[in-house]
Amino acid sequence: MTLTETRTTIPEEARKAGLLAVIIGRAVVAAGRAGTAIVQGARYVQGVVTPLGWAVVIAAAFVLVAGYTWGLLELIALGWGLAVLVAAASVWLIGRGAGTIQLLLPLPRVVVGEPARARLIAANPGRRRFGAVQLELPVGRRIIERVLPGLPRGAVFDEQFDIPTERRGVVPVGPARTVHADPIGLMRREYVWSETAELHVHPRTVAINALSTGFIRDLEGTPTRDLTVSDIAFHALREYVPGDDRRFIHWRSSAKTGVFMVRQFEETRRSRLMVLLDLDPAAYVDEAEFELAVGAAASVGARAIRDARTVSFVVSGRRQATGGGRSAMRELPTVSRDRLLDALCVVETETDAVMLPDVARAAAETISGVSLAFIVTGSARGVAPVRAAAARLPPAVEAIAVQCSPEGEASARTIAGLTVFGIGYLEDLRALLARSASVS
Repeated sequence: MTLTETRTTIPEEARKAGLLAVIIGRAVVAAGRAGTAIVQGARYVQGVVTPLGWAVVIAAAFVLVAGYTWGLLELIALGWGLAVLVAAASVWLIGRGAGTIQLLLPLPRVVVGEPARARLIAANPGRRRFGAVQLELPVGRRIIERVLPGLPRGAVFDEQFDIPTERRGVVPVGPARTVHADPIGLMRREYVWSETAELHVHPRTVAINALSTGFIRDLEGTPTRDLTVSDIAFHALREYVPGDDRRFIHWRSSAKTGVFMVRQFEETRRSRLMVLLDLDPAAYVDEAEFELAVGAAASVGARAIRDARTVSFVVSGRRQATGGGRSAMRELPTVSRDRLLDALCVVETETDAVMLPDVARAAAETISGVSLAFIVTGSARGVAPVRAAAARLPPAVEAIAVQCSPEGEASARTIAGLTVFGIGYLEDLRALLARSASVS
């Protein structure tokens, strides 16, 4: 049987059924594409028409229906006037305004009060000219508005914007966007050009002397019962075994005994410094007192990190989460100075903060090897909570309390073995620590 004969033997009904299946399949695909296009168009319209614009569109439709229904020329004219107004507003959506826009933060970290700026660079690398457009840059809770001028081919627009740094915190900057909107406010389309950048406004700190000065025990470390062949604290002599370092052979004893003798030491471990910052709002008279406390605690922590010491920075936990020792306190990262100060940017007082003595007890149970602790708080509750917090620490820990009172007189006193510094300025902390170290 030939191919021609095979084709002619196919029933007419089968050929019609196959053609119908193809038509139905193509119709389904076309309907799916049309539905997708309609959904995308609806989303686009919903994204560019403002609430005022929707009100005008609905009013135009209602007025036109009423005008044609009742034959009122005034309503028909009003309805078409509103429709023309909506169409004219749509013209303002044409264009992009730039080819590329970059948002740069030259300094991602600054100290409170230092100048900070964001830089916007708009360029037109294309062939056609871009028209002027409105440019918006969110900075914190406010929005900076500028008019981006028309950019001919190869033109660049470069401008810097000031960022407020009056208060410690994290200031979100961006995203930079261009806005196409009509003067009435019926239509609005935004082009987002950049990601949101964050400016960390660090608390003000003061340079203080090395915290090991005056604390020889803390500098050398605390001897333990673990023995080692190389350290500081001498323990005893023992016979030489293969593999021992020959630098530690004690030659006098070897000459007397006729056997090589090596020194044996007690292993010493570097002690840990702890900074405890009170977040209880009742401990502070006002916000300025808390900011002074944050700066004082940050100064101690930053100096300890600079000295390459082992340091733990502890703040109060929340009262409703005090199911265990760890939840009553919270540790901030101390990997680097910037990481610590970044974390302190967002530290605030909390109405449900755990009381200072409970925070100290949780820190003592969680953090081991502490030999020097700084307890930083305000002046509203006096010395009693600080003494109670120091009493929760192990007896071997030397505690220094720092009570902050802006513009107050600097003072240093000892109450029941606890050293209490009163500071009115950050510079007072530096002077009091230097004086204490010299006395020690």
